[in-house]
Amino acid sequence: MNNDLTVLGIESSCDDTAAAVLRGRQVLSSVVLGQTSLHADFGGVVPEIAARAHAEKLDGVVRQALAEAGSNTCDIDAIAVTAGPGLIGGVVSGVMLAKGLAAALDVPLYGVNHLAGHALTPRLTDAVGFPYLMLLVSGGHCQFLLVSGPDEFRRLGGTIDDAPGEAFDKVARLIGLPQPGGPSIEAAAKRGDAQRFALPRPLLDRDGCDMSFSGLKTATLRTRDKVISEKGGLTEQDQADLSAGFQAAVADVLQEKCRRALAASGRVTALCVAGGVAANQTIRAALETVSDANDIPFVAPPLALCTDNAAMIAYAAIEQMQNRNPDGMDLSARPRMPLDTTSQSMLGSGKKGAKA
Repeated sequence: MNNDLTVLGIESSCDDTAAAVLRGRQVLSSVVLGQTSLHADFGGVVPEIAARAHAEKLDGVVRQALAEAGSNTCDIDAIAVTAGPGLIGGVVSGVMLAKGLAAALDVPLYGVNHLAGHALTPRLTDAVGFPYLMLLVSGGHCQFLLVSGPDEFRRLGGTIDDAPGEAFDKVARLIGLPQPGGPSIEAAAKRGDAQRFALPRPLLDRDGCDMSFSGLKTATLRTRDKVISEKGGLTEQDQADLSAGFQAAVADVLQEKCRRALAASGRVTALCVAGGVAANQTIRAALETVSDANDIPFVAPPLALCTDNAAMIAYAAIEQMQNRNPDGMDLSARPRMPLDTTSQSMLGSGKKGAKA
């Protein structure tokens, strides 16, 4: 890896507008501008609003990242940008800006898979050696990846429907908790009884590492409806108990599937986790018991580098550029962009390609 290159990274795949400047593993700056307030009234991310916000804010975020790094455009050796997967309007905004900067500065352009950014973050933060097992668990993704090189990823399993973070958000809305759902449910669960409601652990009765969270969400909805029917509404304690039961079910599923993924991985250097859901302490504790049982390190990057950011995009490009040529001005933005193109597509793929 070339530690002398200064790379500007750009990320705009969902609702975070981000830019970062890296020199090797040194993060000179990382700026992330969220859009939570823009989507608060809609119960989720509205793609059109997100795309418009990216188009309006990207240039300012890039200028801020350069300023915080003490750099100017003349110091940049390459441009890295998320080329997919993601909400296509946002991805297009980032790719078009990156192309313009690369052309104006006459520097190489690298389109990066957003998932590769997450998957390689443990090497940025902890210099983890290959191969390692990565659980990417967030609002939009959930999959186990065996990472054997900068561009060598084998998917061992993933969700066939909702990602855990998406399920947390939906369950929070169902039981009247504010968004984002993950922190709200975790806070409420601390006051709750996880044993009060018998919620399912989907797919634990099937072999393999695939997961499903849609049925768990539906079971929580039906349990909520039963409580409302019996009592005429939900008390704060009902909310807490539902939160605790739902969170425990997700943790149990991830823990068991993680155990199976490690068994299928062979010898690995670490169990790593990234994504916003990795901030959940109950889930993190459940995963740490698996790494302890297998006598391998548990690595979770700091939350700022665990959720969507541009530092991971710049770093992925630094890792990968030694193995591939830069992209041209024909680089396309892609809503679907699986890391592992050899494994069978996940169930639930859309018309535009495999969600995984």
